[in-house]
Amino acid sequence: MSLSRVNVTAVRNLHPVTLSPSPRINILHGANGSGKTSLLEAIHLLGLARSFRSTRLLPVIQYDQPTCTVFGQVQLADGRQTNLGVSRQRQGDFKIRIDGENARSAAQLADALPLQLINPDSFRLLEGAPKIRRQFLDWGVFHVEPRFLPAWQRLQKALRQRNSWLRHGTLDAASQAAWDRELCLASDEIDGYRRAYIQALKPVFEQTLSELVELEGLALSYYRGWDKDRPLVDVLASTLLRDQQIGHTQAGPQRADLRLRLNGHNAADILSRGQQKLVVCALRIAQGHLVDQAKRGQCIYLVDDLPSELDEHHRRALCKLLDDLNCQVFITCVDHELLREGWRTDTPVAMFHVEHGSITQTHDHQE
Repeated sequence: MSLSRVNVTAVRNLHPVTLSPSPRINILHGANGSGKTSLLEAIHLLGLARSFRSTRLLPVIQYDQPTCTVFGQVQLADGRQTNLGVSRQRQGDFKIRIDGENARSAAQLADALPLQLINPDSFRLLEGAPKIRRQFLDWGVFHVEPRFLPAWQRLQKALRQRNSWLRHGTLDAASQAAWDRELCLASDEIDGYRRAYIQALKPVFEQTLSELVELEGLALSYYRGWDKDRPLVDVLASTLLRDQQIGHTQAGPQRADLRLRLNGHNAADILSRGQQKLVVCALRIAQGHLVDQAKRGQCIYLVDDLPSELDEHHRRALCKLLDDLNCQVFITCVDHELLREGWRTDTPVAMFHVEHGSITQTHDHQE
């Protein structure tokens, strides 16, 4: 899977862009503030209908424009082609089109264009709140387990009902019991999918990490969101009074977490920023391998400022792993000479110079 064409209109400082990227490695180079990250942001909009740089939409749309639009042609692994389009308006409305049809949700978009982002904020996967790690985990489960999304939607509905009851006491006993039962059934199903995914992810992650950096004693584990030795129905009963006091459900898959520990300590407290970046890269590259196995079509990688915090040895090791994925990669950097080497000689590499919002292809080789 790869983007064979990208059209971008009115995203941040970018001039209207029409790009025909390489199906493999694409390096966007130029000065800071030139628009390199904005192109990655546009592709992210195309795959998820939202930005990775801002929770607010207004900064993404050019100040004098009512709407920003991104269109992409996706070449699928089996030779077929899919057309995707996303437009976002200042009022917050957005439209998603897949092959000329309106899409019902961003989940359809995410399914059609699996994206992995590695950027200077990636260390938050280790340092940040559990929600960030849950999103990482569920992105992977969503792409390899088709039954996950319906179970997750059932969980959200049951949680909303239970939390509303906890705050307002509007359900009778029979309804309360029914929603608790639905919550427990959906929770056990989601927990099963997540467990199976982690079991598959761990060996791939460990192998990938070993090719980037030696970190003896680093362990990845999964906390499901409630006591591992008790069924959720018992936990909900025992915490009911406390749940009513605070107005929401404390235990369940919505509290799950991934834990990375180094010799028994929280890895984020011990690892350097460069080591954290390598661990996060290994996690995201491992995810890409699992998606490829499940869908026979790779996800697309967006790597913002790859050289930062990495020496030449680790830069080359990361480039090799990205190359070995055999998927499409978009990489930004200031100095493209740092990334000129490190790819196989038969890997197509396209170079694009970005300056004042304009993108010009400068180099395309397959030696």
